[in-house]
Amino acid sequence: MAKEAYYCTVKELNKLGRDAIPAQLRSNTHLIYSSPATLAFNSPGAEGFGVKRAGLAVPDSIMLIVAPGCCGRNTSLISSMREYDNRFFYLMMDETDIVTGRHLKKIPKAVEEICNCCEKRPSVVMICITCVDALLGTDMERVCRKAEERAGLPVRPCYMYALTREGRKPPMVHVRQSLYSLLEPKKKKGNVVNLLGFFSPLIDECELYDLLHSAGVKTIHEISRCKDYEEYQTMSEANFNLVLHPEARFAAEDFHNRLQIPFIELRRLYQTDKIASQYQAFGKVLGVTFSDEVYREKAEETVAKFKEKQPDASFAIGECMNGDPFEMALAMIKYGFKVPEIYGTLTAENFIYLNQLSQLSPETKVFSNMEPTMLYYDPEKSGVNMTIGKDAGYYHPDQPNVIWNQDRQPYGYAGVTRLFETLLEV
Repeated sequence: MAKEAYYCTVKELNKLGRDAIPAQLRSNTHLIYSSPATLAFNSPGAEGFGVKRAGLAVPDSIMLIVAPGCCGRNTSLISSMREYDNRFFYLMMDETDIVTGRHLKKIPKAVEEICNCCEKRPSVVMICITCVDALLGTDMERVCRKAEERAGLPVRPCYMYALTREGRKPPMVHVRQSLYSLLEPKKKKGNVVNLLGFFSPLIDECELYDLLHSAGVKTIHEISRCKDYEEYQTMSEANFNLVLHPEARFAAEDFHNRLQIPFIELRRLYQTDKIASQYQAFGKVLGVTFSDEVYREKAEETVAKFKEKQPDASFAIGECMNGDPFEMALAMIKYGFKVPEIYGTLTAENFIYLNQLSQLSPETKVFSNMEPTMLYYDPEKSGVNMTIGKDAGYYHPDQPNVIWNQDRQPYGYAGVTRLFETLLEV
């Protein structure tokens, strides 16, 4: 009997509902298959902004990685990037450390030594620990306080715990909280806004900047655009925060509780009609009317150009890219293209898209990148002729691929325009 990769159609998944997602599509219920398709985002040395690179988003910060050699070596690629010169340091754990936890007493001294040897005194030391300390039950907050006393500057934890990926507060959620926990209360300014969610800026042509300026916002802060620690601290002056990625919700709640800065959440979408609706709703909250017609027309013109050139485009959409694969699949189907396959980690939040997908394209197949039977995936009968995402490109090596995982973040109409311009290029 031939073996094949496990999948469910969107129609089947929608019928099962958010409380009955099959075990094969939940990575915490089975062995994880770390194929070349998933290593880019499923390994400690993840491409893009994994925990370690994200933890250095605060200007002038440095990181101490406390780990066995097998975990620490995954940072070698990141630490070789010029912008991270002299910002990564290592405290290697041996077997005795792992058994007894004696490495915890070494951390405050290591932090002090690092700060003394740096040419410029760091603004904060991020301590990155791994699954070893998760299993040991290490109280990292206490260790950081001890290190602060010894070094005389802020020290924050940064958890590279793959074990908590499926939990209430995954590593990428926690690291966002740590990044903004250093902000101190300041007097609020009515024309200042923070954009929360990403570790790199939005693409320069994103219309959100213009729309905010038209609403009277003078200063728009993004942590990645802060030139130094002093500018980073001015984020405390914001009148409100815009949350552009769901993993920043906890950080935004901290802002609200600690600094009394409220937040509004906007999603990254690739459906132009939904982008328009979102901006209208956002404008009502601010008491303004946004004029976004020019940006929408440009995006829809680019979609039309691509459709004219590739009317029979049939997409496989992966999750290793800047977007929600289920929302992007829905956008492509609404634009008149086919989406036979989606590779994604299914959560309850995705069902808002699954419901519509089940009506428009009920036979679209949903695969899990980390399901062991993906060993047997066969692209022959898929009907796919274009792919988006590095993982989708791995499964279909003979088809044109847009990796779509750049550091500069696509967003809004500008994101749609840039995506279809890139599709036209390939």
